[in-house]
Amino acid sequence: MVKYFSIFILYILSFFSMHAQTRDSIAGEYYLQGVMETASGFQLLPDSSFQFFYSYGAVDRYGSGKWSLQNGHVILNSKKKPESDFTLVKTRSTKNPNVTIKINHPNSNILGHFECTVISDKKLRQLQTNPGGIAVFPLQKVDSIYLLFQFCPDRYSSFAVPDNKNYFEFKLEPSIAEVFFEEFILSLTDSGLSGGHPLLQGGGYRYVKNN
Repeated sequence: MVKYFSIFILYILSFFSMHAQTRDSIAGEYYLQGVMETASGFQLLPDSSFQFFYSYGAVDRYGSGKWSLQNGHVILNSKKKPESDFTLVKTRSTKNPNVTIKINHPNSNILGHFECTVISDKKLRQLQTNPGGIAVFPLQKVDSIYLLFQFCPDRYSSFAVPDNKNYFEFKLEPSIAEVFFEEFILSLTDSGLSGGHPLLQGGGYRYVKNN
């Protein structure tokens, strides 16, 4: 009986040792290949956490979370995406004969890169902010506002607005640059990983491991 118990314990220890070695061997840095002018990749850490980065021109995005291994696939998950990447910080009624939307951010270089959409009586009107972060629409009753930062086109934020207001001031939250993952699957290959990309269309992307 003692002999069989000892064999069982050795088997269990061997199983967990193999599991740890597999996880440790997968851990590392994986870089996107074959996409011009784009730097992107994943860092899988032995503690099952990961870091993601993406850089294209003036756009830098990042993400983080936990990874797991299932049947030859790496599965990525992160915290829940916030409901909005903007905060409505001020709204009021003014005597100005227009509807004004203003975006606040300490980096003045990005203030001219927001798309503002107002919906009024089921009609849609869209403007881009000027270099000061302001978009001015003709006076109308606004039912809702949609905001988009052009450097992060995957992230629309929408707001239902109070009645009889024609001035709206928003703050851009740091979460706009963060990329969130939910059951994002990559396949293990001889050279690294393959699969989709959280910010690029299509699939079949290759991520080569940096040995």
